[in-house]
Amino acid sequence: MDVPALLQRYRELGWKIATAESCTGGLVAGTLTAIGGSSDVYDRGWVTYSNEAKREQLGVTAMMLEARGAVSGEVAEAMAKGALHRSQANVAVSVTGIAGPGGGSADKPVGLVFIGLARKDGWSQVERCLFDGDRDSIRAQTVTRALTHLHSATV
Repeated sequence: MDVPALLQRYRELGWKIATAESCTGGLVAGTLTAIGGSSDVYDRGWVTYSNEAKREQLGVTAMMLEARGAVSGEVAEAMAKGALHRSQANVAVSVTGIAGPGGGSADKPVGLVFIGLARKDGWSQVERCLFDGDRDSIRAQTVTRALTHLHSATV
């Protein structure tokens, strides 16, 4: 993903981005803000690694976390919408998943990631991804896919 081009596209639209991250621990935000001039596009971000942080900072309900688990499409969507509502952004992207090496199960294996996207106009989507590799590889693939989703939100 061409991050400078992504930022330029948002700049042209006059849009801002917010991020809500769990398994990537801020890597999406870090990738965006590594580019000079990103401050006119990147509004803010949250690293909500714990369920408590997801509840307190993004408004994900305890009932949803208990019923679906932190690694779920429903939680990814709620994270993106929570970030959107708590920011000045036009688009918010969220990631939640299991980067490993442990923590996986038969239902939710290592490499399972959900990426949520929400726009101010009410549109939202979630993608379920299953990435291969070690922890670093899974996190890197997640960042790339999240950035791709940010691009698709402008089309």
